[in-house]
Amino acid sequence: MKKTILVLIASIFVTTILTNCTSSSEKVENATEDVKDAKEDVKDAKEDLTEAKEEYLLDVENYKNETAEKIAANERSIAEFKARKESDKKEAREEYKQKIADLEKKNTDMKMKMDEYKADGKDNWEKFKTEFNHDMEEIGQAFKDLTVKNVK
Repeated sequence: MKKTILVLIASIFVTTILTNCTSSSEKVENATEDVKDAKEDVKDAKEDLTEAKEEYLLDVENYKNETAEKIAANERSIAEFKARKESDKKEAREEYKQKIADLEKKNTDMKMKMDEYKADGKDNWEKFKTEFNHDMEEIGQAFKDLTVKNVK
């Protein structure tokens, strides 16, 4: 009976050792798979970041082109307005010349502001774009106000 118990204990011991060895190898395989998955996740994240950065830079470039067109349109409007106002009375011409000079300066300042903008993050870009749009709307409204004749 002692032999049977010893054989039984020995076989349990051997089985336990073999099971633990198998578990360790499975753990290594699982860890290897986890590392592969993590590497793949990092690769995907890098691709997403690259794609987001490209979209952001494309947005900046498109917006710069749009505002350049608006600024050029403002410059054309100023030139047309100057030509029309040459036939007005001298007093009115002087007043309009000052208003036009102010608008030209604002327009030039906006052009410089856009040219000097450096892409430094999407949050900063959104803030810049909001402020720039507001300023451009103010200039547009000033053009409209200038072209309206106030009859007293």
